[in-house]
Amino acid sequence: MRLIINTDGGARGNPGPAAIGVVIKNEKGDVLFAAGKYIGETTNNQAEYQAVVLALEKAHELGGTELHFNLDSELVVKQLKGEYKVKNQDLAVQFIKIWRLQQKFKKIEFQHVYREKNKEADTLVNTALDQRSS
Repeated sequence: MRLIINTDGGARGNPGPAAIGVVIKNEKGDVLFAAGKYIGETTNNQAEYQAVVLALEKAHELGGTELHFNLDSELVVKQLKGEYKVKNQDLAVQFIKIWRLQQKFKKIEFQHVYREKNKEADTLVNTALDQRSS
């Protein structure tokens, strides 16, 4: 089963209070999973990586075999595609976790999209952060 996945992570302050957002749809566009989650104090990049981890775990639970990811973090996309090295030790730990999870799938694509094309995941991040601070 092919799944379309949008993920986002954000921190208010860098590092600061952070949250992740994940939206998983089937090819028809039906939402199979959507969640925003506060993850504590961390960096934007850590949050982006944690969102991908959650998405991979949920996609596996949903029976996905081919995944198409849309992320608005060009850095993370290039790192996950192997175009950029992961120099930060904390991100390297997350990168290895993602690499291991990827082995469960037949095919995975990571694509950079502009923020306007990632509104659903971005909204989940901001809602989780707003609820945490109120």
